[in-house]
Amino acid sequence: MAGIRSGTSQGRWVLVTTVLGSGLAMLDATVVNVAIRAVGQEFDASFAQLQWTLNAYTLTLASLILLGGSLGDRYGRRKVFVIGVVWFALASLLCGLAPDIETLIAARALQGVGGALLTPGSLAILSATFDPRDRSAAIGAWSGLGGVAGAIGPFLGGWLVEAVSWRAVFLINLPLAALVVAVALRHVPETRDPEAVEHLDLPGTVLAATGLGVLTYALVASGEAGATLRTVGTGLVGLAALAAFGWVERRSPSPLVPLDLFRSRQFTAANAVTFLVYAALGTVFFLLVLYLQVVAGFSPLAAGAALLPTTAMMLLLSARMGRLAQRIGPRWPMTIGPLVAATGLLLTLRIGPGASYWRDVVPAVVVFGLGLATMVAPLTATVLGAAPQRHAGVASGVNNAVARAAGLLAVAVVPALAGLTGTVYRRPDMFAHGFRVAVWICVGLLVTGAVIALVSIRDDVLTERTEPDEPDHVHVENCTHCGVAGPGLHPAPLHADISGR
Repeated sequence: MAGIRSGTSQGRWVLVTTVLGSGLAMLDATVVNVAIRAVGQEFDASFAQLQWTLNAYTLTLASLILLGGSLGDRYGRRKVFVIGVVWFALASLLCGLAPDIETLIAARALQGVGGALLTPGSLAILSATFDPRDRSAAIGAWSGLGGVAGAIGPFLGGWLVEAVSWRAVFLINLPLAALVVAVALRHVPETRDPEAVEHLDLPGTVLAATGLGVLTYALVASGEAGATLRTVGTGLVGLAALAAFGWVERRSPSPLVPLDLFRSRQFTAANAVTFLVYAALGTVFFLLVLYLQVVAGFSPLAAGAALLPTTAMMLLLSARMGRLAQRIGPRWPMTIGPLVAATGLLLTLRIGPGASYWRDVVPAVVVFGLGLATMVAPLTATVLGAAPQRHAGVASGVNNAVARAAGLLAVAVVPALAGLTGTVYRRPDMFAHGFRVAVWICVGLLVTGAVIALVSIRDDVLTERTEPDEPDHVHVENCTHCGVAGPGLHPAPLHADISGR
C-alpha cells in the first residue's frame, strides 16, 4: 500500500499540520480554565455563567465529535479538517471580541463545533496518509508533540492573562489556525473512505445534543434556583430526548452509536469507569485552578503551572502502564489508578491561604497524575479490546464522547451540590468550603470507579478478540496527551482513497 514515508518533507508537513490542528482544540480545553476568574471579574458573571463558559464548548464537542469523524470519512478528511480549523478560528475571534458573557458562551459553543470537526480528522489524516510501515511512528510523534502542547497550554494561558488579557487566550488561535490551513492545503493529501456509510445519523446527533444541552441547563439552573417546577420539567425533557436518542439508535441503519457494543459487559463496565473518572477529572480541573487563585492567592500563571506535574506524569508513565496492562491485564491498574488519584485529591485539602507551591500543591498533583497515568492507557485498551476490531474506531469515539459528557455533566452538577453558586467565587472563605465538599464528591466518584473495575473488568479482555486483526488496522496503544481531556481517539480500519484533490 502506497503512502507518505516518515522523514520526508511531506511527512513532516503532514505531522506538523495535524499536531497544530489538534493542539488548537486541546489548548482551549486547558487555557480557558486559567482565564475563567478574569472573565468572571470583567463581566461580573455568576458562577453558573462561568460553568457555561466551559460547558458550552464541551457540550457541542461531545455531541458532534462522532458526526465530525463520519463527515471526514465521507466528504474528505482534509476538507472537513480545514473547515473545522477555519470555524474554530472564527469562533475564537468572536470569543476574543465578546462584549458580554452571553456572547462569550455562544461563541464557546461555536468553538466546540469547530473542535468536533477538526479533532477526529487530525488522527484520521495520519492513519490514512502514512505508509503502514511508518504509521505507528507518526502517531507516536503526534501523541508526544501533542503532550508538549498540553504542557505548554496552562503556562501560555497564565502568561497571556497576566501580560495581555484573557481575550488573548482566544485571539492567539487566529495566527495558528491560518498557519494550519495554509500548510494543510499545500501539503496534506485528501483522503476519504469509499466504504463510508451513505446516510449520516442526523436525527441521533440532534437528539444527543438536545438531550445533553437541556439536561445540563437544568442541572446548572437547579444549582442557582433549586428544584423548581421549571428546572425539574426541563430536566425531564432532557432525559426524554436522551431516551429518544437510544430508541433512534436502535433502529437506525447507520447509528451514530451502535448499541450492540454495549452487549459486551467489559465494554459497558469500561465506559462506566470512564464516566466516573472523567466526571471527577473535569470537576477538579475546573475548580482547582480557580481555587488556587481565589483562596491560595496564586497568580494565573502560577495556577496554570500547578497542573504541569499531572501532565508530566501522564507523558512519562502512560505508555509504560499500557505495556504493563498488556502483560498483567487491565483490572488492577484500573482499580489502583482511581484510588491513587483519589489520594491525590485528598492531599489538595491541605492547600489553603498562603499555600506553598512545592510543599502543598506539587505533592497533591503528582500523586493525582500518577493515578491518572496508571489507569488511562489500560482503560483505553480495555475499551478497544472489548469491541470487535471492525468497530475499534467507533468504540474509541464512543468512549471519548462518554468522557466528555461526563465532564460536562459533572461541571454542571458537582459545584451546585458543593454550594458553589452565585458569586461565591469572589468569597475566599465560602469558596474554600465548597471546594472541600466538591473534592469529597470527586473522591467518591473515583472510589466507585475503582470498585466497578475490580468487580467487572477481566484481565483477559486484552487478549481475547471476537475477530482476527485486519491487515490495514492501525493499533494505537494510547494517546498520552489525550488523557487529561478525554481518551485518545482510535482510528478505524482505513481503506483510503488518497489523492491531491
